[in-house]
Amino acid sequence: MKTRCRLASAGALFLPILLAGCSLFPTTRKLPVPKPPSIVQTATPEELVARLNNRWEALNTLTATVEIRASVIKTKEGVAKDYPTLRGFILMRKPAMLRVVGQDFGVRVFDMASDGKEFTLSIPPQKKTIRGSNSLKKKSVNALENIRPGFFFDAEHCAMVVRGLEPDDLYSVVADSETVEDAARKHLYTVPEYVLSISRPKPGSRQLTPVRVVTFNRNDLRPYQEDTYDSEGNVETQVFYSGYRDFDSITYPSSIVIKRPVEEIQIVLTVEKVNENEPLKDDQFVVTPAEGATIQNRE
Repeated sequence: MKTRCRLASAGALFLPILLAGCSLFPTTRKLPVPKPPSIVQTATPEELVARLNNRWEALNTLTATVEIRASVIKTKEGVAKDYPTLRGFILMRKPAMLRVVGQDFGVRVFDMASDGKEFTLSIPPQKKTIRGSNSLKKKSVNALENIRPGFFFDAEHCAMVVRGLEPDDLYSVVADSETVEDAARKHLYTVPEYVLSISRPKPGSRQLTPVRVVTFNRNDLRPYQEDTYDSEGNVETQVFYSGYRDFDSITYPSSIVIKRPVEEIQIVLTVEKVNENEPLKDDQFVVTPAEGATIQNRE
């Protein structure tokens, strides 16, 4: 009698579940399996650092012909403003000389040069020349006027080539992987990577201050992302490298994306030609203001 009651009670409990279409038994379903790469290379932390140092030490000057596309991206508002693509060139000479020129159908749209401390930005269509410190202290309403040499090259960061480490820099490396979706082929694939974190001791403290994080693709052990941080530990610049290919005697990324979250500016460089260690003279880093241009001094 008691057994029949228990069975009846159990049936009463299971009946609503069965009627609702639920099951008490686990079900199995297939998930997409990320495809691993055919080649995965290994390197020690010391070898990764040596790769950066050797590459940086071998570079004295750089000349690049590029396409430049700038965007102002307001993430919170969900709005992006894209500016027309310009053809241009970039000159760089260590330790801190830089020049970036943008042209549209042969007409110079902007011309910026820096000696590492002071910069000059000429905007011929507006008959305007801006001079001031490399560091941005006061923003302009015109977002593109906030572009500074540090977007491309400064003491901590070089968008064109990842800098080597300073003698006092501390570093650590972790092996990680990222799963990426290939929408065209409709499958996932795994990207194994090494993440190199670079930091420095904070004066008078045991605290470490983050300086940079460089991410290497383990397919070829080349950098494909670099994040740099300001003194407060905020992300200052993000650079993404892709499409590595041979330019004469050097292998170089054909696409470089520079993101500045604080200024809400993104610059995409499509590299068409690049040369290294050609002689560059001082006068190649001098900007001459357009005739009749007003000169503004900025902090």
